[in-house]
Amino acid sequence: MKLILAIIKDADNDKVSRKLTEEEFRVTFIASTGGFLRSGRSTLMIGVEAERVQRALEIIRENSTKSDHPGEKQATIFVLNVDTFNQI
Repeated sequence: MKLILAIIKDADNDKVSRKLTEEEFRVTFIASTGGFLRSGRSTLMIGVEAERVQRALEIIRENSTKSDHPGEKQATIFVLNVDTFNQI
């Protein structure tokens, strides 16, 4: 099991989240701030089986807009190992 933390632009949140849920990824959204120009960001937490990580990353990449500002990234993504996963 992996946990993807994807920090994306607020403007991309709906499209990225919708595409991920259409392919049955479970997504939790947290509003966050930071990055270039201190603009609004959304942090998506996506729990995923290891074999589906690449597909989730493709969806994020394909549905995040490129920046108009030099040096600003489309997204910052962390993929973390998950030792234990429980739902209560």
